[in-house]
Amino acid sequence: RLNRLLAEGRLDVGLVSAFAYAQLHARTAIFPDLGISATGPVGSVILYSRVPVEELDGRTIRLTPHSATSVHLLRILLEDILGLRPRYVTGELPPPHLRDPSMGAYLAIGDEALRLAADPDPWIRLDLADIWRRRTGLPFVFAVWAVRKEAWRRDPEAVRALYRRLRSCLRAGRAALGRISRAVAPRIPMSPEACLDYLRGIELDLDAAKRRGLRHFFRRLHALGALPEVPALELLPLPGDDAAEAPPAVRSLAS
Repeated sequence: RLNRLLAEGRLDVGLVSAFAYAQLHARTAIFPDLGISATGPVGSVILYSRVPVEELDGRTIRLTPHSATSVHLLRILLEDILGLRPRYVTGELPPPHLRDPSMGAYLAIGDEALRLAADPDPWIRLDLADIWRRRTGLPFVFAVWAVRKEAWRRDPEAVRALYRRLRSCLRAGRAALGRISRAVAPRIPMSPEACLDYLRGIELDLDAAKRRGLRHFFRRLHALGALPEVPALELLPLPGDDAAEAPPAVRSLAS
């Protein structure tokens, strides 16, 4: 929903998926050191497969309808890197279909992926962020904080204030991960200890390595035909970033 609201101009700032930013890059810039990423396993973007990944060529994979970024990451890993050509269908996976032998694999994200980890069926569990890391040597960025350039030009101080507030919230959240995990674990459900391990694996910065990973993802998307061009990353010159003193309204990192 945030992706759509930002695209429609009904939202000035939002946490949007990496794929959404790639589509909106001409109209948006990003906070320089905030995002959602993983350097290795993330735990909540999982391909649950009936067969080893090399045997998915020609098999049916059901895709979550809730994450274009995860779907495109899966396509890059299977088609571009491994050279496989599975068949894709999109839709939710009702519980009875978890036992459907005709389904080769299912891409799940978020709470659903965490819940399926406890399913007694003998799934092969493939963490896409982990595979990306092992194949490319780079972290994977799932989401960024995007700001409409028009909003930055109109009221840069309001954007700066929000940025400072978000950084403050990030510090507070990191200090309270134990309490947060105990509060949210029953909603999955999972143990507080497992929830804490999961939350610790989610990285909320956007350092230089993650920017390289994001640019590499965009290049792969372009090669796959999912993007008409390779978008540059445009970073707002805000404190905490080495571009804070740069004179332009935004700084572009060429791909």
